[in-house]
Amino acid sequence: MSRKEKRPSWEAYFMNITELVAQRSTCTRRAVGSIVVKDKRILSTGYNGAPSGVRHCLDVGCLRESLNIPSGERHELCRGIHAEQNAIIQAAYHGVSVKDATLFCTNLPCSICAKMIINAGIKTIYYKSGYADQMSSEMFQEAGVTVIQYESRTEGGDT
Repeated sequence: MSRKEKRPSWEAYFMNITELVAQRSTCTRRAVGSIVVKDKRILSTGYNGAPSGVRHCLDVGCLRESLNIPSGERHELCRGIHAEQNAIIQAAYHGVSVKDATLFCTNLPCSICAKMIINAGIKTIYYKSGYADQMSSEMFQEAGVTVIQYESRTEGGDT
């Protein structure tokens, strides 16, 4: 196999980076990573975890887990910020527009994140795994956001 055939596509490249970002997560239930990309350039990254200066769930435990709350429900009982939220907040914090950008995420965004993504002007989402929140898919469709489930490929990449 030639080097060109081993070279990852842009989607594979960005999804691999997204998975690396997820490794910084401090959530005890699910490690999620997200990056915002425009014109083949990374604008911002985010992972799920407590806000800056607040103790992490790794340190204090997970309230949702102790209350047996299913995934996708009662988001307000989580001390963490979702990866997509952190990526959008980091872009805003540094004065970077995400309008017309693409978001890569390890999981399909929840309905709360969907609202932020839509209002931020992000136009395309690549995600790897699903998430138990049907409302987000409905909102993305209504808002005209393209949502693509990423599947690993072995094909060579483009330039």
